[in-house]
Amino acid sequence: MAAELPAPAGTDNEVEVWFVLRPREEGASLGIPHLGSRPALLRDHLEPEELERRRGARTEELDRAAAWALSHGLQVVGASLLDRRVRISGSEGEIRALLGRGVGGTAGLEPPEELRDAVVAVLGLGTTPFARPHFRPFPLPDLPLPEAAPLSFTAPEIAALYQFPAVPSIGLGCLGLVELGGGYEPSSLAAYFTGLGLPVPQVATVPVLGGGNLPTGDPQGPDGEVTLDIEVAGALVPGARIAAYFAPNTDQGFLAAIQAATHDLANRPQVLSISWGGPEPGWPPGVRAAFEHAFEDAALVGITVCVAAGDSGSSDGMTDGLAHVDYPAASPLVLACGGTRLLAAGGGISSEVVWNDLPSGGATGGGVSRAIPLPSWQSGAGVPPDVDPGRFRGRGVPDVAGCADPETGYRVLVDGQAAVFGGTSAVAPLWGALVLVCSAQLGRRLGLLNPLLYSRASAEGAFRDITRGDNGVYRAKVGWDPCTGWGSPVGAALLRALGA
Repeated sequence: MAAELPAPAGTDNEVEVWFVLRPREEGASLGIPHLGSRPALLRDHLEPEELERRRGARTEELDRAAAWALSHGLQVVGASLLDRRVRISGSEGEIRALLGRGVGGTAGLEPPEELRDAVVAVLGLGTTPFARPHFRPFPLPDLPLPEAAPLSFTAPEIAALYQFPAVPSIGLGCLGLVELGGGYEPSSLAAYFTGLGLPVPQVATVPVLGGGNLPTGDPQGPDGEVTLDIEVAGALVPGARIAAYFAPNTDQGFLAAIQAATHDLANRPQVLSISWGGPEPGWPPGVRAAFEHAFEDAALVGITVCVAAGDSGSSDGMTDGLAHVDYPAASPLVLACGGTRLLAAGGGISSEVVWNDLPSGGATGGGVSRAIPLPSWQSGAGVPPDVDPGRFRGRGVPDVAGCADPETGYRVLVDGQAAVFGGTSAVAPLWGALVLVCSAQLGRRLGLLNPLLYSRASAEGAFRDITRGDNGVYRAKVGWDPCTGWGSPVGAALLRALGA
């Protein structure tokens, strides 16, 4: 049992924490090319209904966790084999005394010693937003668009520059979005898509842990993130279903949103876009392990997860003088999406470089993980060791890139206001839409893409290599680099590579 600590003053309020348990079968045993030696594409996906049998918690371990809580005077308010969680409530003081290492939030909680073979993480007690959205508004003068931002684009214009394949008229399926706050105004969506001459998408709002479509009226707050995601995705895959999983901005909410999308039998998304994250040091190992298990589940049912790589350059916004990557973009089980500055002329791309507006603006995230080892499928990409003293050989971020500079960004309509937004938040749904189109064209789920992208697509002209610019301590170069990965998409060539 963890050492009992005196409860801090003022901690009598009732709180709920989760014991998150390990899965019944590990991903490696099910063929996920994660950190092992087999860089093969995972082709045989499980049906969602199989997850509980193959990946749910062990009944005896769930029972042990519940019994431990009850034996220490806590309440068990729920349990799920499929989600591998036991929900426990008690006063904050009691829980910190039993599970705490100090007076912090999630980082201050540990599983009790007698359950550490089964419980990978304890979630809860965080008092500040857990993740941040990765979008950047362009500071517009008081002029109508597009005159105020002459270098900006509509999403379909960017798709044309990136040579997206034709969008099938049927069979597109569903693109999921994780949203951790804010919301969208249906009237803004209707006006935006009508202005583009496109059908207004039907957005399925999926509440998770009490979350919901709750617009704040602030276009530069979380409403901006939610609306950017929907408008980029909806404009690039007209006719597709969009499912927005709204959850609280907590460790519990973030994890539950990913699980809700994975287990959603009504919408069954083929792609999940995540535009939220935070610096890797803010993710305790146990919490990160719980998310990795959730991403394994998504890969096993054939969901491709696209994640924004961050908007604060190689430091990821930290002030310790070190380089950091953003998580969950650093997960080897997701497609990490970096950012570029895109200029066009004559209907084609005239220039594309690494997005970097530092020190006064943002810059694409990217670098080398100091927590997650180099995946086998990335071993031939030339990922350098971490630049900091440890020189760790870690997962390189990002994998791919796309237009993210706010000045050359995406025209949107948020809470009734026209704006131009950039950030890697736009790149995640951009790539998500491209993957969904390719999936529909090929007639199959694509799931975990990275092994195939690194082994084949990078050599078949599927990317526009970005060789100029930097994001702080890392510079672009020929081939893969820690600013833009393999580069921005050449959509038609990517489709050919994926279908080969």
